[in-house]
Amino acid sequence: MKYRIVRTDKADEQLREIIFYIADDSGSVDVALNYLDKIEKAINCLSDFPMSGSIPRYSILRKQGYRVLIVERHLVFYKVNEDEKVVTIYAVVDGRQEYKNLI
Repeated sequence: MKYRIVRTDKADEQLREIIFYIADDSGSVDVALNYLDKIEKAINCLSDFPMSGSIPRYSILRKQGYRVLIVERHLVFYKVNEDEKVVTIYAVVDGRQEYKNLI
């Protein structure tokens, strides 16, 4: 049975910012859209394999039940609700940042 993927407004906003930044930084909308596609594909895989993300290294995030999916240099934080078969995407952040407070 597939899990339903839900994204918070915050995660959507962060994803938009990442794509705008890449488009601006690379000077190419195509590069940004290809990267977005890569992140979307990784997130969509969670509907079949919700536990494929790893356990975060920060204990506070572990205790709150987050899992993390690594897509190149970005981290996708999510939680799995087994009862309702829902994967909720909470944040998409740059792995090079101090992300503990961004979620």
